[in-house]
Amino acid sequence: MLASPVFDFSKSRVVVIGASRGGIGASIARSFADSGADVMITGVEAAPAPEDSDRFAYQQLDVTDNTAVEAFAASFPTLDVLVNCAAITQRGAEMEPDFFETVLDINLTGSFRTARAFHPGLSAANGTLINVASMYAFFGSPRNPAYGASKAGVAQLTKSLAIAWAPDGIRVNAIAPGFIVTEQSARARSDPAFVAGIEARTPLGRWGNPDDIAGAALFLASDAARFITGTCLPVDGGYSVV
Repeated sequence: MLASPVFDFSKSRVVVIGASRGGIGASIARSFADSGADVMITGVEAAPAPEDSDRFAYQQLDVTDNTAVEAFAASFPTLDVLVNCAAITQRGAEMEPDFFETVLDINLTGSFRTARAFHPGLSAANGTLINVASMYAFFGSPRNPAYGASKAGVAQLTKSLAIAWAPDGIRVNAIAPGFIVTEQSARARSDPAFVAGIEARTPLGRWGNPDDIAGAALFLASDAARFITGTCLPVDGGYSVV
């Protein structure tokens, strides 16, 4: 984990949306907890990953259910950090209009629902919102058009909310992960040629891991980033600069 004296969140309350299956969301939650924060996680599953079941308070939450999202957010009169990490994708299936709509409803509109619902709590704490976008906010994604469109929307939503909510003392930023070893990327990683091609193009010569993203989240939520808002920070081993 990435706990460090530089990142002291011992008096902070953090909610990570979409952290039930391990991966990026869980790594971010664990890193905040290791830095002293009081962390709660959510997911669509009935329970989180076994390794986190005793570590975090957990709320089953469907981010497409506005009533459920608003009820959950109402239990947080103040919140220091909200991380939006709930997302789905299905490589090769996203040309179907119904599934395309579902992906956008979860990845993009779901991020807006949770952000809007938690606005009062974030405002009360002069808090920070961190959205998880993707490098596909910047690149075309021929096998994942809904995912790419949704993540481009997340990047733009981040800019818009950063402007709208600055008077409320809320900083809003996003992280754009590159190719990360997660359950979500498992299908793509089953193709050795694809894996090798990614490694060959990435200047740092490897796929990322979820802890690589967690460090960026800690930074963006910290006082070290107190003059940063509206940015979408690539964390991709240099893939996007080639």
